[in-house]
Amino acid sequence: MMPENRYVLLDRDGVINHDSDDFIKSPEQWLPIEGSLEAIALFNQHGYKVVVVTNQSGLARGLFDAATLESIHAKMRTMVEQKGGTIDAIYFCPHGPDDDCTCRKPKPGLLEAFAKDNHVKLSGIAVIGDSLRDVQAAQAVGASPILVKTGKGRQTLDNNPHLNIPIFENLYDAAKYLVSRP
Repeated sequence: MMPENRYVLLDRDGVINHDSDDFIKSPEQWLPIEGSLEAIALFNQHGYKVVVVTNQSGLARGLFDAATLESIHAKMRTMVEQKGGTIDAIYFCPHGPDDDCTCRKPKPGLLEAFAKDNHVKLSGIAVIGDSLRDVQAAQAVGASPILVKTGKGRQTLDNNPHLNIPIFENLYDAAKYLVSRP
């Protein structure tokens, strides 16, 4: 029997969809990375709930508004559902890097909000990201960070060659690894 409340937390840009240094500012610019939508469906098929945890400083920078972000997320959810998957929740930080909030990764506020809302402990929960700040946020709360080489992942690895965490080519490879574990 599978334990209840098995979660996996995913960063969005560079993990689920192609990232852009100019920000993803519209649903049209949101394009999934090959295999990422299938990876979310694979998690679901193995009893995992998938939650997206993402910094969205484009809001604070005035590059898009909340309605546009909602449209981007609606497209993401629809495309995931077309592959047989579900995203249970999306947590995002709307602040900029200089806002000194507690929710912008590498700070763990988004992860803590998720844990509080869902009455779960973060220890052992996989947090999959493509940047050092994803890893640091996971480590700050005792979660289990995983790095993917998509998005900024290769650059993160080049800049931090001694990262001692599981590293995968992409989200689908990470999903195959996680669902194969007892």
